[in-house]
Amino acid sequence: MSNASTGKTGPVGVGIIGAGVISKTYLENLTSFPDVQVLAVGDLVESAAQARAGEFGIDTHGGVDAVLGHPDVEIVVNLTIPVAHAEVAQKAIEAGKHVWNEKPLTLDRDSGQALIDAAEKAGVRIGCAPDTFLGTGLQTTQKIIERGDIGTPLTALTLMQSPGPESWHPNPAFLFQEGAGPLFDIGPYYLTALVQMLGPVATAYAVSSKSKAQRTIGSGPKAGEVFDVTVPTHHGATLSFESGASSQDIFSFESSVGRILFEINGTEGTIAVPDPNMFQGEIKVRKAGSDDWETVADTKELSSRGTGALDMARAIREDRPHRATGALALHVLDTMQSIAESAERGAPVEVKSTTDRPAAIPDDWDPKARTV
Repeated sequence: MSNASTGKTGPVGVGIIGAGVISKTYLENLTSFPDVQVLAVGDLVESAAQARAGEFGIDTHGGVDAVLGHPDVEIVVNLTIPVAHAEVAQKAIEAGKHVWNEKPLTLDRDSGQALIDAAEKAGVRIGCAPDTFLGTGLQTTQKIIERGDIGTPLTALTLMQSPGPESWHPNPAFLFQEGAGPLFDIGPYYLTALVQMLGPVATAYAVSSKSKAQRTIGSGPKAGEVFDVTVPTHHGATLSFESGASSQDIFSFESSVGRILFEINGTEGTIAVPDPNMFQGEIKVRKAGSDDWETVADTKELSSRGTGALDMARAIREDRPHRATGALALHVLDTMQSIAESAERGAPVEVKSTTDRPAAIPDDWDPKARTV
């Protein structure tokens, strides 16, 4: 593969744009990986960038240009709010940087495709969250399915219900606006894992609803403030896959009871998949004809947010494809947009994009090892 950083050696330089809540988790992980070096933090609110950089001993901080103009930053980790993902990523591409976007890739399939086209023309890479599918929980699940423990996968059932994040998040309004809601905020974890296990989606059929025009912030300095809800807060979808498999999926911020479920049924049994929003978890299998579940693995977390950016950094140095690709993220985005369009139209919508299933990570993969 040809990339902007081909020929370089040693740790890959990383810059963070967006100093919000999730940046702390990313920085905790990225600063622990020997194969990357975080060099700069930028944010529209420069004081936020300064504070976050100070927590982790990063010397360079400021606005967006503090990251884009740093000569040793090779990957820009874009942690801005969803409506800014495309604009910031495009600026990074124009600066000759590889880009790791938080999910979703962009707000819609057209802007997502434009971003991928721009990166290809510039000779840089696009990677995108979620990277939870690279964790031990979903990686082990993938390998169990691939070795045939449940036979041929036929159907899947996923469920994510909660009251919504406004009770605990100090600034939750953006999670109920364009580019978010349960479909675009939580959906990528489930849909990426479904593509990982079952392959690309072919068709989406869905319904959606919104019970409240406004919600109230429940914690932090803004507690008691009311904000507008501009997107649906409940989605029920039926997906068909190119493989012939199908799934029934619920993504909801409308339940007083928090519930998570992910099961895949095959010709020889059913596998209970760990929470796809996590990097680890217990995996159970119930064989056809059995009344009992067997715990086949209880995986532990090796790393968290930022694992995909690390895989991309190593791939740049090794001149190989990375796993959490722009094409995968675009297909998930296309699927989410198709779900939303189906609910609006009351009819199935074809998912026109496709993608390859990501290759499994080797069993000896170690995020804390120095390999480049």
